[in-house]
Amino acid sequence: MRTVAIIQARMSSTRLPGKVLIKFCKKSVLEHIVQRLKTCELIDDIVIATSDHDSDNKIENFCKEKNLNVYRGSLDDVLDRYYKAAIKYRADAILRITADCPLIDPEIVDKIIKTFHENQCDLCGLSGEFPDGLDCSVFAFKAIEKSWKEAELKSEREHVGPYIEKNPDIFKIKPVYLFNNMKHLRWTLDTPEDQLLLNEIFNELYDDDHVFLTKDILELLELKPNLLNINDKIVRNEGYLISLNNDKVNNEQR
Repeated sequence: MRTVAIIQARMSSTRLPGKVLIKFCKKSVLEHIVQRLKTCELIDDIVIATSDHDSDNKIENFCKEKNLNVYRGSLDDVLDRYYKAAIKYRADAILRITADCPLIDPEIVDKIIKTFHENQCDLCGLSGEFPDGLDCSVFAFKAIEKSWKEAELKSEREHVGPYIEKNPDIFKIKPVYLFNNMKHLRWTLDTPEDQLLLNEIFNELYDDDHVFLTKDILELLELKPNLLNINDKIVRNEGYLISLNNDKVNNEQR
């Protein structure tokens, strides 16, 4: 079974435009994510999935410059973008990674992929009270294909997983719980405050020859707890919450 990591990336972030090419320790966010995923043992290929909007020409040019696989598709229908990228790169299993997670943990990624294969499920993802910025899920291609054919709500097209998650009677779903009481921690990249925190973390821990892991970040935050104050006012999963609200508004207008 061929497992392909698909990293969704766009330049038109509303809160932090161009964030996927922001640099930490002289490397862009996309470079850090790819570098980390390349250390995984269970990934066969890596693809950057961006949009066909002119604003994302920079991402395509970056990928060509770095000799990275790139697919361009719909800006707003991310499910369609994933489905067609998976077809092009012959994915049987799709690891979904978002380009706002420059500290994605390769050891956690391998655990999720391993659990996915062992349980032969349609969706396996990190769940529970984990730090924001470690998000990763693996989907069976056939589940993505069924979602692509049947999902209708805007929130089900702007995001890859909701249609599957809402239909556990149709799809075999396996959550993986690795953390307790860490939902308040955040090292994703969505706001200028997040950028400030990530800059501190990279400056403290980054080594070009070594990928630092979640345990290293937790040790740093224990030594320097004031770092947590930098971005502690940010709402988690705000983009998906906005999509759900748009669904509600659209239904009320019908």
